[in-house]
Amino acid sequence: MADPIILAPAGTFESVKAAVRCGADAVYLGAKNFNARRNAENFDELSLPATVRFCHERGAGVIVTVNTLVRDGELSALEETVDEVASAGVDGVIVQDMAVMRLFMERYPDLPRHASTQTVVHDLYGARYLEELGYQAIVLARELTLREIEYIASRVSVKTEAFVHGAHCMSLSGACYLSAMLGGRSGNRGLCAQPCRLDWRCGGEDYALSLKDMSLLDHVRELADAGVSMLKIEGRMKRPEYVAAAVTACRQAIAGEAYDADVLRSVFSRSGFTDGYLTGKRDKSMFGTRTKEDVTGAEKVLKKLSALYEKETPRVGVSMALTMTGEAARLAVSDGENTVAVSGEAPQKALNRPTDAESARKSLTKTGGTPFYITRFDADIQPGLMLPAAGLNALRREALEKLLALRGEPKPWPRRSAPEKKTAPARDRDREPALWARFYDPAQIPGDEAYEKLLLPVERLDAALIAWYGGRLVGELPAALFPEDEEAFARRLRRLRDAGLREVWGNNVYAIPLARELGLTLRGGAGLNVLNTPALEEYEAAGLQSVTASFELDMRSVKALGGSAPVGILAYGCLPLMRFRNCPVRADVGCAGCGGRGELTDRRGVRFAVECGEKKYSTLLNSVPLHIAERDLRGLDYALLWFTRESRAECRRVTEEYLAREKSAAPRTGGLYYRELL
Repeated sequence: MADPIILAPAGTFESVKAAVRCGADAVYLGAKNFNARRNAENFDELSLPATVRFCHERGAGVIVTVNTLVRDGELSALEETVDEVASAGVDGVIVQDMAVMRLFMERYPDLPRHASTQTVVHDLYGARYLEELGYQAIVLARELTLREIEYIASRVSVKTEAFVHGAHCMSLSGACYLSAMLGGRSGNRGLCAQPCRLDWRCGGEDYALSLKDMSLLDHVRELADAGVSMLKIEGRMKRPEYVAAAVTACRQAIAGEAYDADVLRSVFSRSGFTDGYLTGKRDKSMFGTRTKEDVTGAEKVLKKLSALYEKETPRVGVSMALTMTGEAARLAVSDGENTVAVSGEAPQKALNRPTDAESARKSLTKTGGTPFYITRFDADIQPGLMLPAAGLNALRREALEKLLALRGEPKPWPRRSAPEKKTAPARDRDREPALWARFYDPAQIPGDEAYEKLLLPVERLDAALIAWYGGRLVGELPAALFPEDEEAFARRLRRLRDAGLREVWGNNVYAIPLARELGLTLRGGAGLNVLNTPALEEYEAAGLQSVTASFELDMRSVKALGGSAPVGILAYGCLPLMRFRNCPVRADVGCAGCGGRGELTDRRGVRFAVECGEKKYSTLLNSVPLHIAERDLRGLDYALLWFTRESRAECRRVTEEYLAREKSAAPRTGGLYYRELL
C-alpha cells in the first residue's frame, strides 16, 4: 500500500516553501476571496500562478480552498475566482457551498473537487451522497473514531482525507454560528473570531469550549491501514516554522521513525495535544488552552525550525545522459515525464588528462541548490577528448534550469461551456407565510390548530403521534448521525415510516440518501447552510420539497432567493450556535448530573442552554430567542417557530404573538436578518 499523502497548510509563500522543502506532498492554500481563512495573507491572481509553478517544479501539488458560503450578490466575483484558480493549473479545490461545487463542475469538470470538512461529513450516508455528486475526495469530520473512519473509507470509492495535527474546533465544522451570532463575523464565511476560546464556564470548569490541539501522528499507520489517503495538517494562520515542524514530524511518523514531540509542542499547542476523538476517549482530558508556557516555548525552537527549510531540498529524481563527440557535448536530463537536452561548447583534444565518465559524473551530479538529485548517470564519451569543468557545469545548469521551467509550465484546466440557465417562476412576494413549529418534546404542544407543519425529533415519535397529527407531522432527523448509530437509526425510521410517517426534516446532507432509501419526503433545515439560489436549486434537484434558508442570511437576500422550492426561515427560537460530540456538560458533571438541562455561562455570566441529542451529541443554544413577529415576513413560504426549553404556556404565548404580529416585551434578538454579516 502506498504511503498516504501529506497535505500541508500555507497562508503565506514562506509557509509554502517550508512545507515543500520539508517534504509535504501537497499544500492547500486560499485564493484572495471565498476561503475559510480570509485573514491569512492568501494568494491573488498574480501570486497563485507563481506559487503553483514553484510547487510543481518541486513535485508538490497545490489544492486551493474555495470553501466559504456565498451570497447571490457575490456569484459574479465567485466566477472570477473560479476562473483564476483553474487557469493557474492547480491540482484540486476544496469546497463547501453547493453553488461553488456546481460552478466548478459545470465549468471545469476535470478539476478534482474535495469536499471540505465544512460539509460536516461524519457518516456513510453523507459520504455516499458527496460521492454521488462527483467529488474526488472527502475531508472527514475531525470527530470520528478510527473505527468509524475505516467504516466509511472502506465503503466509498472516493479518496478520504483526515486531519492529523492542528487546532480542534469545539463544534462540528460547518455547524458553528457562534462567531456570527455574537459578533457578526461568520466562520462559515472565513472570518471566525474564535469566541469559543474565551472563558466559557461549565459548573466549576473554565474554558469549557476550548479543546487541545489534535495530534494523531502516533496513529498515521493505522489511519493509512483504515483507508485514509491524505493526512491533512491544520494551520493556515500559523507561522512557517510550525508548518516545517508538523510536516517533518508527519514524514518521520509515516516512515516509522521517531519524531520530536517536544518541538511540536513548543512551536504551538494548547496545554499539549489530544487524540481523544480518534481513540473514542471523549472526556475532560481533551480540553485545554493556550498558556503562557505554550507561548514562550516557541521562542526556543524557531531558529532551529527555520533552518529546516532555509535551503532547497532535493525532492525530484532525474537521470542524466552525456554524449561527447568531437563536434559537440550534449546533455539530456529527464525526470521520467519531461526531458530536455542542451548542447555546449565543442570538446578539445586532451593534452594531458581526457574527460572520462567518472570525472564527468563528479561535475554533472553536483545538484546542490536545486530540487534535483541524480538517480542515474550515463556517459558516451569519445576517447581522447576533454571538456573543462566549467563547460560541464554550464551544461548542468542550463539543463536543470530548462527542466525546472518545463516542470513549472502552467497547465490550465479546459473550460466547458456552461449549460443554459432556466428561469424559475417568479415568487409571490406578497404571500403570507404559513406558520410551522418545532417542539423538543410533544408535551410542549399547546394545540395544533395554528400550525401547517409540526416538527418533532424522530426519537420522540410513536405510532399514536403519527396517527393523531397525520400528514402535518414532520420527523426531525438528528443534526449529527455517526456510523455507530446509522443502522439502528435507519431501522427505527423504517418502523416509523411503516406506522405512517411521511415527511422528515434534515439539517445534514446524509438525510438526502436516507430519505430517498426509505421513500420519505425530505424538507431541508437551516443546517444545510443555503445562502444562495444555485445551492437552493441543487437541493431542489436532489428532491427536497422545501428549504429553510440559513439564519446567517439577511432578510432581503432570503426573500430574493430564486428557485421554485418553498423557502422559509427560522422565525423564532434560541438558535443553535454549536454542535458538540464531546459535550462540555457531560465532560464536567456527566450525563446523570446534567439531566438534560445543562448550560454554559460566558465570561459576563450570561447563560446559554445546552440541548441534548439523545446523548449522541449536544447543541449550544443562544441565550435569548430570535423573535421577529412584528416584522414584515411576506414573500416567505413559511415561518418556523423553533421551541427548545419553553413551557407549553410559553409556546402558546409565542404562537399568539406571531399570529397577531405582536412585538415581544421579553428579551430577544433580531438575529442576523437585519444586520450586516461579514
